[in-house]
Amino acid sequence: MTRPDIAAIVLAAGKGSRMGSDLHKVLHVLGGQTMLGRVLSTLDQLKAARSITVVGAGRDQIHAAYPALDTMVQDSQLGTGHAVRCALPGLDGFDGTLLVLYGDVPLIRAGTLQALADLVQGDTALAVLGFRPQDPRAYGRLVTDDQGALERIVEFSDATDAERAIDFCNSGILAGRADVLRRLLPQIRNDNAKGEYYLTDVVALARAEGHRIATAQAEPLEVTGVNSQAELAALEQQLTEHADG
Repeated sequence: MTRPDIAAIVLAAGKGSRMGSDLHKVLHVLGGQTMLGRVLSTLDQLKAARSITVVGAGRDQIHAAYPALDTMVQDSQLGTGHAVRCALPGLDGFDGTLLVLYGDVPLIRAGTLQALADLVQGDTALAVLGFRPQDPRAYGRLVTDDQGALERIVEFSDATDAERAIDFCNSGILAGRADVLRRLLPQIRNDNAKGEYYLTDVVALARAEGHRIATAQAEPLEVTGVNSQAELAALEQQLTEHADG
């Protein structure tokens, strides 16, 4: 049964130049299925009412592979916040919970997304998906209160030693009330080193309005992204080992 209260935005506009291939990054195969195909299959399992895939460079390849896919175009790579804004016109009239996920994070599970979406209710306007990797490296950290509510996301480069000791990291995947995202996304600024509009900035804007931000936790394998052939091969190996285990 379709969930009319859940819609999804899949970000797949990146050029993927680090893959060193003419094939669009999200069309590379993992475990016998394209990365994008895996994400779309997960949304089918979730029974999301609608989904929009944000495409950019190489979108002709995506359209050829998935001709029935609903897409919106991000012509310029201006950040994740900008990409989500590009998707919103394709979801006019939707007023439920929006999930934002990534075409190059292929192993996210429907149950995890369902649990994340279910947190968005009452005074909780957003929910951010975190994970605890063996090596936190330079991931952004999720700073939470005693009840697990998110206080802020701190990028590694900006974190204090105490914040860097936190092992709860940001996956980039989130769920939010559609009306709140529509209102706050245009307020995101690009006064940062890259001149981009970061989706994570919506957390501070929502808190400034008095909204609660929840957190959920995924297994690290679920939120592993792919940016290179080496990372794809490593994830393929992990997937095989996970299946065998």
